Amino acid sequence: MTQAIDTTAALYRSLPAMDSLLLNKAVQKLRQEYGDTWVKTQLNSLLNQAREHIALHRRLPDYCDTPESLIKELTHKLLDGHRHSLQSVWNLTGTILHTNLGRSQLSEAAISAVTKVMRYPTPLEFELEAGKRGHRDQAIGKILQQLTGSQSCCLVNNNAAAVLLMLSSVAAGKEVIVSRGELVEIGGAFRIPDIMRQAGCTLIEVGSTNRTHLRDYEAAITENTAAIMKVHTSNYHIQGFTSAVDEQSLATLCQQHKVPLISDLGSGALTELSQFGLGDEPTPQKMLSDGVNLISFSGDKLLGGPQAGLIVGDKKLIDKLQRHPLKRALRCDKMTLAALEATLLLYRNPKRLSEELPMLKKMSRSLAELEQVGQQMMAELPEYFAPHFTLAITTSQTQIGSGSQPDTLLESLALTFTPTTKNQYRIHELEQKFKQQARPIIGRMTNNQYWLDLRGAEQETRLINALRQVGQAL
Repeated sequence: MTQAIDTTAALYRSLPAMDSLLLNKAVQKLRQEYGDTWVKTQLNSLLNQAREHIALHRRLPDYCDTPESLIKELTHKLLDGHRHSLQSVWNLTGTILHTNLGRSQLSEAAISAVTKVMRYPTPLEFELEAGKRGHRDQAIGKILQQLTGSQSCCLVNNNAAAVLLMLSSVAAGKEVIVSRGELVEIGGAFRIPDIMRQAGCTLIEVGSTNRTHLRDYEAAITENTAAIMKVHTSNYHIQGFTSAVDEQSLATLCQQHKVPLISDLGSGALTELSQFGLGDEPTPQKMLSDGVNLISFSGDKLLGGPQAGLIVGDKKLIDKLQRHPLKRALRCDKMTLAALEATLLLYRNPKRLSEELPMLKKMSRSLAELEQVGQQMMAELPEYFAPHFTLAITTSQTQIGSGSQPDTLLESLALTFTPTTKNQYRIHELEQKFKQQARPIIGRMTNNQYWLDLRGAEQETRLINALRQVGQAL
């Protein structure tokens, strides 16, 4: 395998045969580790690429210089092909509950619980004491009843599924009354009117975008009304000349007309967030005490658990949800249930939540703590990025994210990278180098600067080492 070959035909002949490559000791070791089929597929791909390179350039590609370089290239391809797509990243975007980065991080208690149910058989639908088949929602249901004061609960795989199940069970073929100001759209173009059509309901809009009154709801109630629905506008706020009807007033109206009041709460806070410096957020406990009959909310937003849809409320209505055919299609698996149960158990000691839940821990970090992280970075990193970038600690703001508390911005600090006049790299090239790390570093670009929000930082020593490696590679 040498470049000193005159004819194209000779170059093709110089490529090693597949059979001889497969007999190579290093390749045989790779076959044992990755399997014959996968190794042969990647070898065939490399040889085909080499033929295409010869046809275009009348020379061998660099990885065909020696048998060793070809095997090295093969090893890289095999490693790339086995890299998990859901790898760990550093979320330094300035959005804590980043939908594209998996929303809430799980607590160590939840991680441990998931690991156990993955490793061993578990009584998912089996009552140990009675020795008979049980219900997979039962154990968590008891915890939720204690935490929220609900009569019963139902668990599905996300809050969109929870809304669909509620509407399909309670209101299929009938009318549901909703304020025009609450016909929300969330990520992925998921809209309340669309899911109502999917559930077989007829949407009855009342009021206006900015003002809806109790009389609007009352005037819309007919013999075909199945429910009144409240939707928490968790991803936007309307300010100014506005009016909305509170849950307690609507509950009284619903009781008078014998129709249930259901609520899509969405964000799912189970504790008062003001203690962590955040804004007020309606809780299921408060809504139940106000007389709401069914409430759905997310597990992986302000609750700090796994993706799940939790429904709490009246037992008679929950029983209808549990019997609906959709419930089986939307139910949670054992890993979700294990993580959710472990997360909910933490709420029995609310004072420790900011230590136990990574989401709340990041939200409640003080500026003084962030300043210490920034000072350490500035003491160790600037020399590695010179002369290409100037580093600085800049005041920043962190948002909660995932449609939760859109008006709440937490004061923060960011490590910023500004190109110098001598810089041969552009900001997007720096971004790519960050993303190419073993644990990718995800920040944001603003005004020709790259920002790493320090409120999202964790394992700071490892992060600084990863940043140093990027600087050394420039």
